[in-house]
Amino acid sequence: MKDSAKEKSRPSQNQHHQPGIESVLLPRSLSETPGVRGSGRLAGKIALITGGDNGIGRAVALAFAREGASVAIGYFEEQTDAIETRKHIESIGRSCLLLPGDLGDSRECERFVIATLAKYDGLDILVNNAGEPQPQESLEKITDAQLERTFRTNIFAYFYLTRAVLPYLKKGASIINTTSVTAYRGNPNLIDYSSTKGAIVSFTRSLALSVAERGIRVNAVAPGPIWTPSISSTYPKEAAESFGFDVPMKRAAEPDEISPCYVFLASDESSYLSGQVLHPNGGEIVNG
Repeated sequence: MKDSAKEKSRPSQNQHHQPGIESVLLPRSLSETPGVRGSGRLAGKIALITGGDNGIGRAVALAFAREGASVAIGYFEEQTDAIETRKHIESIGRSCLLLPGDLGDSRECERFVIATLAKYDGLDILVNNAGEPQPQESLEKITDAQLERTFRTNIFAYFYLTRAVLPYLKKGASIINTTSVTAYRGNPNLIDYSSTKGAIVSFTRSLALSVAERGIRVNAVAPGPIWTPSISSTYPKEAAESFGFDVPMKRAAEPDEISPCYVFLASDESSYLSGQVLHPNGGEIVNG
């Protein structure tokens, strides 16, 4: 069982380029729990995961691979992290396709889907996970360029990629979107980011209704504070020392504590769930 001891050992740190690199994070986040084995819940499935190079996305990719899925990973430009993730997946005995590109461009999203289908001749699970926070102390500090970038990365990409994927999804397919606790409680320094995460909740609910008759399920996960490279590349260096202390459990989660939510939503175990949001957030009650 994890406790807050590790949280207190995190030094002040700051990466100067988003979305951050796993290899320079101190300490590195935990993408998989040692000794955990899969049980074939996703055997033979094909999954496309955005932001799968590190953080939550990497943990989800590894968890899916342990459960028998082949994985395609979309990422921005963190090549070293992406290659490391692929090595982990291949060590499990599964296949991994790397897809670098800017998800804010609809043509790139279409290319991701075409490449995945060319490699695996099918697609069963889509995880829209990539996101980018850019803190500002007030609304007046958010420029037009930042606003557009945040929405392109965090919600336009979800529309683009899902639109490109839908024609190829069959009955039983699962779409999982990563939203955030900020969609429910807000954040004064992440107004644009929180707005996109709220949009993802509505996107999830509306899309679930739209595709229900096709036998496709759509759900979401709303993580609370998670220790990932994004934290050290987004916030002041001192923030790492106490990151996550404000939730009831008094600590941030590791990515490997969040990935089981995605496995559940991707598997037949959640066959009667659609339009729903899971809340791994350290005990915060958000009534969502």
